[in-house]
Amino acid sequence: MKGLMTRLAPRTLRGRLSLVALTAASLLMAVLTVLFNVTMDRHLRHQADDELRNRAAAVATTVDTSGSHVRVLETVNDRLLDTNVWILDGGRLLEKPPSAASAGPLSRAVDGLAAQSGRACTTVTARGDRPVRLCSEPLSGGSGGAVVVTALDLGPYRSSADTLLLGSLVLDAVMLLCTYMLTRLSVARALRPVRVMTDQATQWSAVHSDDRFGAKDHPAELTRLGTSLDALLDRIRTALRYEQQLTAELSHELRTPLTRIVTELDWWRRRPRSAEETRAIQAVIAEAAQAMRLICDTLLNDARESARNPAAVPGTSDVVSVLGRMIQHAGTPDQVHGVVEAESSVLEVGVPPALLERIVSPLLTNAVRYARSSVKVSARGIPGAVRIDVVDDGPGVPQTFIAELFQPGRRADADDGHDGAGLGLPLARRLARAVGGEVSYDSAHAPGAKFTVSLPAG
Repeated sequence: MKGLMTRLAPRTLRGRLSLVALTAASLLMAVLTVLFNVTMDRHLRHQADDELRNRAAAVATTVDTSGSHVRVLETVNDRLLDTNVWILDGGRLLEKPPSAASAGPLSRAVDGLAAQSGRACTTVTARGDRPVRLCSEPLSGGSGGAVVVTALDLGPYRSSADTLLLGSLVLDAVMLLCTYMLTRLSVARALRPVRVMTDQATQWSAVHSDDRFGAKDHPAELTRLGTSLDALLDRIRTALRYEQQLTAELSHELRTPLTRIVTELDWWRRRPRSAEETRAIQAVIAEAAQAMRLICDTLLNDARESARNPAAVPGTSDVVSVLGRMIQHAGTPDQVHGVVEAESSVLEVGVPPALLERIVSPLLTNAVRYARSSVKVSARGIPGAVRIDVVDDGPGVPQTFIAELFQPGRRADADDGHDGAGLGLPLARRLARAVGGEVSYDSAHAPGAKFTVSLPAG
């Protein structure tokens, strides 16, 4: 039964609200119709009783109760007054309507009313199932038992009551139909701004629009809806931005190992190689593939940890060994000399080795690319952290570009001969900040460029 009601329920909000309004109006009109018809029925019954008492009072003027016996006086309107009138004295019938049977429902009802003291009324069903109203009126004087009973056919009154009931039902049906139609029109008009806002939100989310609903010129309910939709659009935009950023960072970081793999394969295919040369090429390709896997794992784990808990990045690493390995595989030109300097042979940071490589790698790559003769990577411990400096003797960063240095997609010179996307430095800073560290540029250093990485001590 519940499933059937669920299937029959309207699917749209407009239909449901219209159904609720129709149900409420139906209940209200049903109650009002019952009250109206009950009130009208009582009013018609009282009107009939008043008519009977007035007729009894008129008949009482033709009854003489001054003597020891009750006498009925003859008058000009005697036949009119005798219609549906019974006169009794102490239970003795003095006069009755000519058409009334001596035994029947009316006679029994008259006897019952005459036996009662004081005024009384009752309703009986006569021949043809016609309701008849009877009222008794005691007469003063005489032996004290004289009673006038008058009868009235309730057919016209019941007909009026039925007509009123039918009219009220027709009026209720018209009112309910009008209520339903007006409710649908009103709800449709009220929900039109919601539909417009929904369409706008869908369009804006699809084209990454910066437009928002705001709270201006909206009712309170729509203001709350607009605020919720604005927050939803902001979350969608943030999720899309993070997705695009992660994709760009992955492509940026994977470019170097992919280039090594392609280069080694091209070199190997130019001419037949010895078994030793083939093994060396395979080792380089395997190392590059392992680096790619570490890059993917590092960036994806960072994305997951940032979403779950930005401060939770477990693991430690030996700074000196990681930096030494990075210098060996940095691919420095013959004229560039790379060196690692450390104040201690044991320096640990509170991040995994793969994440340390991802932070330092963009800085070291840029230093090797722009250095004239040397690249120096130094590490030293400071209270609560480890500081890593990456210094080269190249041209340095132009003063006009320093403010945009860590902004994604920005490059000082797009025609400098390499295919970088301007994502390395922003990625290094983002990863460092995710673990409570920082990446900064020393604009006062000259000549060349100096980048500093600060990471929590392990």
